[in-house]
Amino acid sequence: MLATLSFTALASVASAQKVDLIRNEQEKKVDVKIDGKPFTSYYYPGESVLKKAVLYPVHTAKGTVITRGWPLDPRAGERVDHPHHVGIWLNYEDVNGNDYWNNSNAVDHAKRAYGTILHTGITSAKGGKDKGELTVTADWVDKNGTLTLKEVTKYTFSGKGDHRLIDRSTTLTAVLDEVAMPDIKDGMYAIRVARELELPSNKPEIFTDASGIATKVPVMNNEGITGNYRNSNGIEGEAVWGKRAIWCNLTGKIKDENISVAIIDHPKNVGYPAYWHARGYGLFAVNPLGMKALSDGKEVLNFKLKKGESTTFRYRMVIASEHLKDATLNDLAAAYAKTE
Repeated sequence: MLATLSFTALASVASAQKVDLIRNEQEKKVDVKIDGKPFTSYYYPGESVLKKAVLYPVHTAKGTVITRGWPLDPRAGERVDHPHHVGIWLNYEDVNGNDYWNNSNAVDHAKRAYGTILHTGITSAKGGKDKGELTVTADWVDKNGTLTLKEVTKYTFSGKGDHRLIDRSTTLTAVLDEVAMPDIKDGMYAIRVARELELPSNKPEIFTDASGIATKVPVMNNEGITGNYRNSNGIEGEAVWGKRAIWCNLTGKIKDENISVAIIDHPKNVGYPAYWHARGYGLFAVNPLGMKALSDGKEVLNFKLKKGESTTFRYRMVIASEHLKDATLNDLAAAYAKTE
């Protein structure tokens, strides 16, 4: 019965669940448990492993892992493209000419300027009976190690019934005289999902980044591949790419569990409602700054910050053990819009 109720109705019958945050400095992570069960971990292993901190892995309320395992924990049948796509993350392809998105140990750092986001600390980690809050800091440094942006991120984790929520609020403050983030395709808040949640593909693809590096994505066995996108304007499938929307929802099935992974934009964000960089092969991203690239040149933003200026990016991610209806997501978006 609960699967047919709106989130508002669900909230009235399902109690908020206890959230525990467990710091593990030896393994460089903070584990997040909801209702006593693993949900995700804030993972900051250092630049020798990852060029940014991530949330990884991510589970549904029923324990199913929805994030791709490769390259950290490879699973049979997965794609092995884009090694920088790990868990849930936030970064951007062009910040003062440095690429923070595509950076990994797999690229040739002599051929392009790559930036790194260095975890610098955990300000607070507090669980509670109805939510858990984690605040962390990071430095965005360029290829030479020059500090460009200071980051403060607050995660709020919560759960009710078979729903899990992650609210992320990331404030970036310019340290240099000017920090330019020109319109470009690869950004900004993203998750790389498990193979089963990809959209079935019927042809090989080649994806090329801004420096002309091509990644081949072959046709694969589509057995058990069940994903489909739908946005707040009713557009479905791969057609959501390059469209503005308040939210976008990825639905699919892993074994016998119906699953939704939805991302909701916030009205206070730059570029709201944002363009979506959502691909069938498992990359699900929202990119508020890449207007020219994503609108086929119809709009241009070329976002910049002067020294001392800040901007905040706010996103809500919903992970549900059901296929969420539009009305439910509209309720969630309306509630989220009222938050700071």
